[in-house]
Amino acid sequence: MDDTEAPSALPTIAALREHSLTAVVQHEIERMILAGELAPGVRLNEKAVADTLKVSRGPVREACRALAELGFVHLIPNRGVFIKKLTKEDAVEVYDLRAGLTGLASQLLAPMMTAEHLDRLEGFVGEMEQSAESADFQSFYPLNLEFHDYIVRATGNARLIKLYRGLVKEFHLFRTHGLVQRSSLLESNHEHRDIVAALKAKDASLAYLVSARHVGNGKERMLSALDDLAEASPARHRREPERGRIE
Repeated sequence: MDDTEAPSALPTIAALREHSLTAVVQHEIERMILAGELAPGVRLNEKAVADTLKVSRGPVREACRALAELGFVHLIPNRGVFIKKLTKEDAVEVYDLRAGLTGLASQLLAPMMTAEHLDRLEGFVGEMEQSAESADFQSFYPLNLEFHDYIVRATGNARLIKLYRGLVKEFHLFRTHGLVQRSSLLESNHEHRDIVAALKAKDASLAYLVSARHVGNGKERMLSALDDLAEASPARHRREPERGRIE
């Protein structure tokens, strides 16, 4: 049989290049969304993004399809691509899932805790305490993310890491940074200390409990902050009608 009669099972160089380019474009659009450069609820201008990234519109379209599957954008027929805006209900679902995964990560790590793990976690807690004392959310937030991500990745469970990080990315779409008060940061960091204490004791059951409860408490703080914002909104709208929306 002539070899030319059967299509090759191997991808062509062109196909590999196109796939690689799409992955790069997807990563960059995702970064722009998480950084707030593409605001929630707005329509994504494919041509503008393509021009910015100096690529054709094809890889942008493919990247948007992948991002839609990940929940970062909505593809609306005859209208275009829209950046997803996480609702309060969405955020509650993400919090609940994070509570379970965070608890599981601590439960898995507890029996494996080492002096190095303990030093790293205590270091994060100490730095977060300084940020909380000065009500510096901008420095507290990345430390908080790294504290929890460190616990998850220290388990060495690749599937858990992937699931957890996917939820964290989605949660970035729900922006309540401006609602966080100093007392909430201090309370949150006290709970971090409880997590570290349970891990230090290698108590898997307690580690799960305090970690899941910590995320649950974070959900309640978020809901309380949103209620306070809703109560204050009418007065703010009367004073500053052009600045009534907070992402």
